[in-house]
Amino acid sequence: MKKICLILIGLTGLLLVLSAALVFMHNGVATGEKVAVVRVEGTIIDSKNVIDELKGYVRDAAVKAIVLRVDSPGGGVAPSQEIYEEVRKASAQKKVVVSMGSIAASGGYYISSPATRIIANPGTITGSIGVIMEIPNIQGLLNKVGVKTEVIKSGRHKDMASVFRGIGREERLIMQKVLDDVHEQFIKAVAEGRKMLPDDVRKLSDGRIFSGRQALDAGLVDELGNLEDAIKTAATLSGIKGEPEVVTGEKKFSILNLLRGKLPDEVSDLFPSVKMKYIFAP
Repeated sequence: MKKICLILIGLTGLLLVLSAALVFMHNGVATGEKVAVVRVEGTIIDSKNVIDELKGYVRDAAVKAIVLRVDSPGGGVAPSQEIYEEVRKASAQKKVVVSMGSIAASGGYYISSPATRIIANPGTITGSIGVIMEIPNIQGLLNKVGVKTEVIKSGRHKDMASVFRGIGREERLIMQKVLDDVHEQFIKAVAEGRKMLPDDVRKLSDGRIFSGRQALDAGLVDELGNLEDAIKTAATLSGIKGEPEVVTGEKKFSILNLLRGKLPDEVSDLFPSVKMKYIFAP
C-alpha cells in the first residue's frame, strides 16, 4: 500500500511538472474562430521558434488568420530569409497581417514584406533595406601591448575578415561583391513580397530608414494602426464575424531550456560573431 501511495504521488508530481512546462511553452488552446499572434522581438538570430509557431497555426483549422507582431531591428541574413520564406508560405494559405511596433527595420522589414497586409504605427522605424558586415580591427591595440598573431593557412584568403589586421584592397572587393549579391537578394525578396517592381524597390534600398507614415507614402506598408487594428483587419480579411479569439504562444524562459544549453536571446546577443546582417545600425 505504501508503494502504491508513493507511485501515485510520483505520478501526480510528474503531471504537475508537465503542466508547468506546457504553461511555459504556450498560454493554452482555445476553441472557436481564432486569430493567432506570433511575436518577433529583438535581434533575429534564430528562426526555429517563429517557424514552428507559423507552421502550427497554419495547420490549426480553428486559426483563421495570423498576425505577425514585429518589433525588431533585424539580424542575421539566413534566419531572416528563413522566416521570410515561412511567412510567404503561410500567407498563401491564410491571411497574414504584420503589425509593426517601435522598429521593424532591415531584417525586421524583410520578414514582413511577404505578408498579406502590413500595418505600421505612424512613428514606427522601418525600411533600412541593406546589408552590413562589421569587422573589428584590434591590430593597433595588440601592437601597443606587444602581442602578435601567427597565421598558418591553406588558402590565400582563408583568414579574410580577421580582427587581428586590416582588410586589404582585394579582400575588400571580394566582400563587397558578396554583400552586393545579398543586397540584391533583399531587393528581389521585397519586390516579390510587396508586388513592386525591383527598380522601384532599389530606389528605396540605400539603407535609409522611414517613419511609418513615410513608409506608407513610399508603398512599403499598407496602412497605419496599432496591434489591435491589425487583429481586427486580420479577422475581417479572413471572414471572422464579431470579436475574434486571440491566441499567442508566449516565449518565456524555461529552466528546461537552460539545462538543454539554450540561452535567452538577451544572453546570446552578448556574444556576437562576425557575419553579414540585415540590421538597422544607427
